[in-house]
Amino acid sequence: MIRTVSIVPTILTDNKQDYRAQAERINVFTRRVQIDVTDGVFAPTQTLDITNIWWPKNWEADLHLMVAKPSEHLDTVLKLSPSLCILHAEASEDLLPSFKILKEAGIKTGVALLPSTFPGNVQPYIEAADHVLIFAGQLGVQGSPADLMQMEKIPLVRNMKPELEIGWDGGANMTNIRAIAHADVDVINVGSAISQAPDPAQAFQELVAEIDKNGVVL
Repeated sequence: MIRTVSIVPTILTDNKQDYRAQAERINVFTRRVQIDVTDGVFAPTQTLDITNIWWPKNWEADLHLMVAKPSEHLDTVLKLSPSLCILHAEASEDLLPSFKILKEAGIKTGVALLPSTFPGNVQPYIEAADHVLIFAGQLGVQGSPADLMQMEKIPLVRNMKPELEIGWDGGANMTNIRAIAHADVDVINVGSAISQAPDPAQAFQELVAEIDKNGVVL
C-alpha cells in the first residue's frame, strides 16, 4: 500500500520581489514549503542570501542549504527556526556538530544525498537525521530532468532507519510524480512544475490527484 505522500512546493530565487511573489502564491494552497538556499560555491548558482529569507508564521518551512559550510549559517538558521533544516552530505565539513546544535534548538535535521553519493558511505549522517533527501536534479536549478535511477537509494536508506522521513527533490512533474510517489517516499518537493505553471494552485492540486490514482505507474 502506498504511503501518504506530501507534495511540497519549493522556492528558489535570487530576487527579493520574486521571493515574495512566490511565497504569496504558495500561501494560498499549502502550508509546508521547502526554501532552497545556495552559496555560489557548493552550487554553481547564487540564490537570495539566507539573511533575506523569511516566511509566514503559519508555514511549516523546510530550509534546504546547498552550501559548502553549513556551520557558518547556523546563527541565521536558529533565528529563522525552520521546522526542518536539510544539509548536504557532501559539504566540506562534518555535519554531526551542526545536527547537534539544530536538534538542541528543536529543529529537525535532514541530510541530502547528491546523485553520486552512495547511502552506505554516509550512514552516520543518515542515522543521526530525521529526514533524508534523495536529490535527483541539478543543484541550484529548477526544471532539470529527474534522474529516476536515484529511486534505488530509497530502500537502502529505509533499511538503515525505517522511521525516517524520505524526501525526493529534482524533476518531479505530472509525467513521473506517481512513479516517484510509489517508490516509498514521504515527501516530493516540486519546483518548476508548480512555480512556472500558469495557475500554481491548480498545478498543485493536479499533482496531488495524480499520486492518488491507482493502476500502472510506470
